Amino acid sequence: MDSPQFTAEPSSNDTVERDFTVGDVPGLRSSASGADRSPLMFDVIIAGCGPTGAMLAAELRLHGVRVLVLEKETEPASFVRIVGLHIRSIELMAMRGLLDHILEKGRRRPAGGFFAAIPKPAPKGLDSAHAYLLGIPQPVIVDLLEKHAIELGAQVRRGCAVARFEQDDEGVTVELADGEQLRAGYLVGCDGGRSTVRKLLGVGFPGEPSRTETLMGEMEVGVPQEEIAAKVTEIRETHQRFWLRPFGEGVYSVVVPAAGVSDRTEPPTLEDFRQQLRAIAGTDFGVHSPRWLSRFGDATRLAERYRVGRVLLAGDAAHIHPPTGGQGLNLGVQDAFNLGWKLAAQIRGWAPETLLDTYQAERHPVAEDVLDNTRAQMELHSTEPGPQAVRRLLTELMDFDEVNRFLIEKITAIGIRYDFGEGPDLLGRRLPDIDVKQGHLYGLLHRGRGLLLDRTERLTVGGWSDRVDHLADSTAALDVPCVLLRPDGHVAWIGDDQQALDDHLSRWFGKPAN
Repeated sequence: MDSPQFTAEPSSNDTVERDFTVGDVPGLRSSASGADRSPLMFDVIIAGCGPTGAMLAAELRLHGVRVLVLEKETEPASFVRIVGLHIRSIELMAMRGLLDHILEKGRRRPAGGFFAAIPKPAPKGLDSAHAYLLGIPQPVIVDLLEKHAIELGAQVRRGCAVARFEQDDEGVTVELADGEQLRAGYLVGCDGGRSTVRKLLGVGFPGEPSRTETLMGEMEVGVPQEEIAAKVTEIRETHQRFWLRPFGEGVYSVVVPAAGVSDRTEPPTLEDFRQQLRAIAGTDFGVHSPRWLSRFGDATRLAERYRVGRVLLAGDAAHIHPPTGGQGLNLGVQDAFNLGWKLAAQIRGWAPETLLDTYQAERHPVAEDVLDNTRAQMELHSTEPGPQAVRRLLTELMDFDEVNRFLIEKITAIGIRYDFGEGPDLLGRRLPDIDVKQGHLYGLLHRGRGLLLDRTERLTVGGWSDRVDHLADSTAALDVPCVLLRPDGHVAWIGDDQQALDDHLSRWFGKPAN
């Protein structure tokens, strides 16, 4: 039977739970008999409404999953910290139809100079329609993602902190700090590096504590911009953890090494900044009227497990690392994109048996790689002669296109290839936003479903049409016959044989509906 050129069926709104048994899952315990348990109020409770939590909530709502997001803070952060969206995160926003709104609030910058702040431009011909860095205030991106999740039907409750929880073979009972109890099928901790969910779950968080700390803030200065620029250029020849960058209207972003590792529960003071500026630059630049002040360390830790039964971890709750390279927020958003459709499939009852396990299998190694490259970058920030010599050598090596390209693809996450087994190099990689007859590929992925891009115009998604769309397009800018895309845009299959396609549809999207 011939498939239409583009077919898409809406997902059912029915919610189905896949059965677990207590003995099957380590760490899972039953607190009451089935008859005594309260009914599920939500399918998923998410602890934390930062970028990761908000993105995950939106991804789940695309599949009709009942979501509650709990955020312990009563109000969004008042300070304006600029973060950078790297190429892969920008692509994900395009996949969900969010990019135009985000571009209105951000500023595009050239893609380059990311690795250890070595000032090399991006290599030519990066394989992306969005080969730039997007600088955007963190509260703005959080607000946009939260509103997106709410518009899709997610509930967000502020001033609510998870105090404890208990899971059983049917769900998770979550108790809030005020004693209120909620019940959901799953709980996801997106509650930051000091994650309460991770600690209560008893998941190890091995790694290294902070050895160095850095002060960061935004404040006004009392000297001319030309004087600041000259001094910064001089000092950054040896101190990479130092800058003053204009932020508009006389306000500067100031980064300076701290005197030592201190109690991070105590916020730094303006005098701390003045002292460190004088110690390194010989002047405090007349800094005054701070907007916000903070410090960050180079602690590097990775959760031993991303899932125990019905409780999962994502974002900073699963991994922390120094901010060099600007990968943290991006890594968390990409976690959410990987997890969302898989957890939704589990809840809706069509997930293959091991699908949810692929979340850790795919994302844990990615985080390991990010932790390693930030460790390397921090070494290259050292002022010691050895690391400085390595930095000079790497600076020369980055003049080779292959080296520069490898590092920028690593930092921006467009070089990720998940292990889907043997096959062409494209298998397991993300597909760029190629041209198709309906415009651009990512415009077809807004609903978070799979997609068969079929240049042969003779294949069909058959009984998977409630989960996978089909575009028959012989003109698509693709050099293989057909690709099957997962909802996160990664290539799950390449070929032109219907039986092989059916096998891979079953692998990723479960049994056909008919």
